[in-house]
Amino acid sequence: MMASRIICIVAAGAVLTGCGEKVAEPQPARPVLSMVVAPMEATNVAVVGTIQPRYKTDFGFRMLGRLIARPVNVGEAVAKGQALAAVDPFAAELAVRSALAQLSTAQGQLANASGNAERQRILIETGATTKATLDSAEQSNAAAQAAVVQAQSNLTKAREQFSYTKVSADYAGVVTAVGAEVGQVVAPGQIVVTVARPDIREAVIDVADDLASALRIGMPLAVTLQLDPRIRAEGKVREIAPQSDAATRSRRIRITLEAPPESFRLGTTITTLIPGGAARGFRLPATAILTRDGRSSVWLLDPASKSVTSRDVQILPNGDGSVDVTEGIEAGARIVTAGVHHLKEGQKVRLEQEAAR
Repeated sequence: MMASRIICIVAAGAVLTGCGEKVAEPQPARPVLSMVVAPMEATNVAVVGTIQPRYKTDFGFRMLGRLIARPVNVGEAVAKGQALAAVDPFAAELAVRSALAQLSTAQGQLANASGNAERQRILIETGATTKATLDSAEQSNAAAQAAVVQAQSNLTKAREQFSYTKVSADYAGVVTAVGAEVGQVVAPGQIVVTVARPDIREAVIDVADDLASALRIGMPLAVTLQLDPRIRAEGKVREIAPQSDAATRSRRIRITLEAPPESFRLGTTITTLIPGGAARGFRLPATAILTRDGRSSVWLLDPASKSVTSRDVQILPNGDGSVDVTEGIEAGARIVTAGVHHLKEGQKVRLEQEAAR
């Protein structure tokens, strides 16, 4: 009797113990947002530059002098042959007068020597003079002729030097720069006025070495007006600087424009669109990145099992709320983009919204 009572108590305790345990219920699928990643598309690089003339000339004097006139200023149009500047011609005028006097003296000496030689030739026929005297007279005549030639050359040189006191435009153009003011003493070769041809214009930009290496001579590029991008012109790369500038570490690119509009004036700021190469990696919103212990990861979503798996990635943050993933995922992978801090490895999820890129 006692034994059967003990068995009943043990059985009742077992029943009570079993009733105290709760069966674990499966967690409901958490709703998430996701997207299918794709490689970033190539983008154009906008480089700012200016419109410059293809041909321009720096005008200066060939002689030292004090500038007495510079009738043109920056921005003014000049005609072919128009005077650009002048220096004091006083010394050059004196040189011309001196050369004229020397020529007149030489011509008088030539006339005297020529007459003397002619008289000696007549006298030698009658025996009234000697052969030595005739030879001396003819030698003096030849020397007088040489002196006349030298004096004429000196006069031509003096007149040429006098012409250097004025600088004139070789072609019709626009004054783009001036380098001296009236009253200033200018040295030979010093730039006084710069004139450019406005009819042949080109776009000039400065780019970094890596971007310049992607350009080729003759490569077509689009050039737009910075103030109004709707105004554009087509061009081709004409010149690529062989090396970088020592100060800016950039290379100069010259682009020949094909029938540019009138608004593309000299000095106008333009934007050149340079095709960029294919971007490396994938772009994701910053909310898709989970950072723990200094490591970055994303949640990969398996469409078949509707579960997530963690994957470590390498990222480059952007300043617009996005990141570029350079390593860790492949094209076509579905990535959770919101709610990443509430997920666990292998957890079931439910797609609330799908965005493919």
